[in-house]
Formats: sequence, C-alpha cells, structure tokens
Amino acid sequence: MSPPTAQNLPDSVRANIDAYFKDLGASEPANMHDMLLRTVEKPLLEVVLARAGGNQSRAAQWLGLNRNTLRKKLQEHGLLDF
Repeated sequence: MSPPTAQNLPDSVRANIDAYFKDLGASEPANMHDMLLRTVEKPLLEVVLARAGGNQSRAAQWLGLNRNTLRKKLQEHGLLDF
C-alpha cells in the first residue's frame, strides 16, 4: 500500500493511521502506541543521520537527544557501524 499524499507530517501520519484502521477491517488493533513508535523511529534516525552527514553529535542535537541516547537507539535498530 502506498502512503496517502498529505500536505504536512501530522496530516500524513493521520492519513496513514486511518488507512491502517481501514486495512484492519473488523480486527481490533493492539499495542498501537509501541508499534507506531517502533515503525517511525528507525526511518527517522536513518533520515536525520543521513542529513547530518553521519555526524552523530549533530543528529542528536537535531533530534533533541543526548548523543549517548542516540547511539543506544542506533544500536537497537542495527544502524551503528562498528
């Protein structure tokens, strides 16, 4: 399923959540908050880190995170090159 077109991020998120409910049909969702955070966090980290030219300190600053917290999240998502 391709994501709905939207003018801004909140509208895009809203449209995709609505599409998720439509795709569920009669089924009920479970653990949506955790699922959404897991789903959004990895691409967010990938894009921000790429835009920061791989500079973790800059990416952490842009994200409003401590650099150590960013490194932990990168590790959790398998995004750290050792």
